[in-house]
Amino acid sequence: MTQQLERKSLDNPDEVRPFKDGKGRAEIVTVGETVLGRGIFEPGWVWSEHVKPIAGTASCQSGHTGYVLEGRMVVKMDDGSEVEFGPGDAFYMPPGHDAWIVGDERCVLIDVTGFGKYAKPA
Repeated sequence: MTQQLERKSLDNPDEVRPFKDGKGRAEIVTVGETVLGRGIFEPGWVWSEHVKPIAGTASCQSGHTGYVLEGRMVVKMDDGSEVEFGPGDAFYMPPGHDAWIVGDERCVLIDVTGFGKYAKPA
């Protein structure tokens, strides 16, 4: 396969996947062979309320690797362990978790591994 230089903007994504009740969206671009996403999570967003009905799984089954740009999010694993992430944090969130936004500020993050199938029907 021939590789070539490529540029895309998340301000003009290939696909937008809205969350339930207008609580945010996943903005997706594919560059080369990588699916990259920007997640915008509004205050009050909870995975089990706003994405679970779309995904149809008991917990989020996507593994996420990325970087938080703004806001705060708590991720709680199925085993009960939890971590709060904020601006400047790099993260890995394994499959099998719930998550929610902390406070009254939206959370914006970049995900480089988990948005290929995120917020899509299973």
